[in-house]
Amino acid sequence: MSAASVLEQQAPASARRDHAAVPVLTADQAVQVAREIGAELAEGAARRDAERILPTAELDRLSASGLLAITVPATYGGADLRGEVVAEVFRALAQGDPSVAQIPHSHFVYVNALRHHATDEQKAFFFGEVLRGKRFGNAQSETGTKHVRDIRTTLTTYDGGYRLDGVKGYCTGALFADWIPVLTHLGVDGPLHVAWVERHAQGVTVTDDWDGLGQRTTASGTVELDGVDVRHERITPFHLTFEAPQTYGAFAQLMHAAIDAGIARAALDEAASFVRSKSRPYPDAGVERAADDPLIVHAFGELELQVRGAEALLAEAGRAIDRADDVLTAQSAGEASLAVAAARASTTAAAVEVASRLFEVSGTRSALAGLNLDRHWRNARTHTLHDPAAWKVQHLGHFAVDGTLPPNHGQI
Repeated sequence: MSAASVLEQQAPASARRDHAAVPVLTADQAVQVAREIGAELAEGAARRDAERILPTAELDRLSASGLLAITVPATYGGADLRGEVVAEVFRALAQGDPSVAQIPHSHFVYVNALRHHATDEQKAFFFGEVLRGKRFGNAQSETGTKHVRDIRTTLTTYDGGYRLDGVKGYCTGALFADWIPVLTHLGVDGPLHVAWVERHAQGVTVTDDWDGLGQRTTASGTVELDGVDVRHERITPFHLTFEAPQTYGAFAQLMHAAIDAGIARAALDEAASFVRSKSRPYPDAGVERAADDPLIVHAFGELELQVRGAEALLAEAGRAIDRADDVLTAQSAGEASLAVAAARASTTAAAVEVASRLFEVSGTRSALAGLNLDRHWRNARTHTLHDPAAWKVQHLGHFAVDGTLPPNHGQI
């Protein structure tokens, strides 16, 4: 029996968990907890990747910590923490295990969507769910369509309610979710909405068929929706998101940048540990330790500079989103998107390059398969494909040349 079949027959941890109220964390507490959990995740990350062990227990730990509730608005009992804090939380988690860090990405995106385009009753219900430790997944992208914003899934009226039909791919988080937000047209070619369906609702099938070379334990598989009943109060508008200035897209991109920054720092730290403890010096260097070879030291200096630059741009991107949220205009939203574009371009380059040069500075032994040091590069190369960094640079270039603000959509 395949792993996917076993997982479908067994109720996942999300169905068995007791949903007790989670802690409401301050900013300092959230960062501290994220770093603690990140350190815990690092201990088993290589093994989970090598054996493709899905992180069920690790996600339950994350849920119970309160970190998944840090952006719930204060008026609904949440911590209402800012973008800069969220960026550091994701960076710290990804430094430990970027697959685990990527799983709640969509959870945060859709908590943010609820803030802006849900009724008071919908907010009270779903924010209450989050504060009880429940998780949101994602069924947004579709495979085989013209482009990433080409959606074919449809909600149609049916017996006084709605029927949801479609097939979604790259559904990170859905396998572990309590609720799956589904991006869909309301009627054939109607405006885009989000249908909120329970993970185990009739007609919902989640298949763990993700086969990526990196980010192997995100379970970013397929969600099939076959005549799923959806009540009116479980539908929220999505088409309104980009009709006015917004930081929705920038916030989503910020967390992606944070994941890449975490990968870069983890790769650099593991390279340094390897050089200190396992690498042999090159004879011409005339030193006792590889860590004292001036060429290796210089290479580490270059890599440290690149990672620090990426981390600084990440933090500034978080602050830019926070400033825009305080006074939201087309200009402030555009500046936030540009700040995030700079962070994403920088963290993409840092993650891929550091994870590759890890072997250059560590030497031949670092290439042994049993060490699984290549997971850093595989994770970086896979995750950075999410949105092309070249388009971030293109928008930055247009702004630098003639002051043109970036387009108002979710990929910038």
